[in-house]
Amino acid sequence: MTVSTAYPADAEGVCVITVDHPPVNALPVQGWYELADAVRAAGRDPEVRCVVLAAAGRGFNAGVDIKELQRDPGNAALIAVNRGCAEAFDAVYACEVPVVAAVRGFCLGGGIGLVGNADAIVASEDAVFGLPELDRGALGAATHLARLVPQHLMRTLYFTARTVTAAELLAHGSVWRVVPAAELLDAAMELAAEIARKDGHLLRLAKAALNGIDPVDVQRSYRFEQGFTFEASLAGTAGRVRDTFGKEA
Repeated sequence: MTVSTAYPADAEGVCVITVDHPPVNALPVQGWYELADAVRAAGRDPEVRCVVLAAAGRGFNAGVDIKELQRDPGNAALIAVNRGCAEAFDAVYACEVPVVAAVRGFCLGGGIGLVGNADAIVASEDAVFGLPELDRGALGAATHLARLVPQHLMRTLYFTARTVTAAELLAHGSVWRVVPAAELLDAAMELAAEIARKDGHLLRLAKAALNGIDPVDVQRSYRFEQGFTFEASLAGTAGRVRDTFGKEA
């Protein structure tokens, strides 16, 4: 698991946090906590005025490491990853400064939790967004998908496990820009640098103010969703569905 932090010399006040966990950035329990720690540390740094959340490899984020859950005969791994996801999503939402997500390739499951709680999204032309939770024996992150698309589209995407493109999210006003993959990081850095030129104290006050007027308590809403994931696990439904992962025709 690799979560790296960088402070580009040509972008004063910007911190870039990059996740690199091959092959598809499906994070294990430890990975979610490492990501949360990195985002929180950046937000506490008085020199940082904007965070860029990026990823290396084949896509932005493929959610949780299903194989880690399958190796656990009980519920300890599920409980741990539920908490880990909640910590990472909350770290992005509660980060003292704005967070810009740079999304390329797939953004699925837990990836939606991250970008849905970010303050701005820049995406590559090949980016797709979705929640395959019902196909993976889980529930959750509808809270965050609802921040990206209208209510009825969110429900349709959730029930079908379909994805939407970056261009479709741009049409809904959820994505700031859609650019070729080779230009993604530059575009995200351009937006982050523009934000970081603002007064740092005012930026932190603005972030707190916007979170304070949010119509939905995202932390409580997501934890409510997670309760149903655990109920599905206790009923045996989650394991039965999850065991079909990777075996679809």
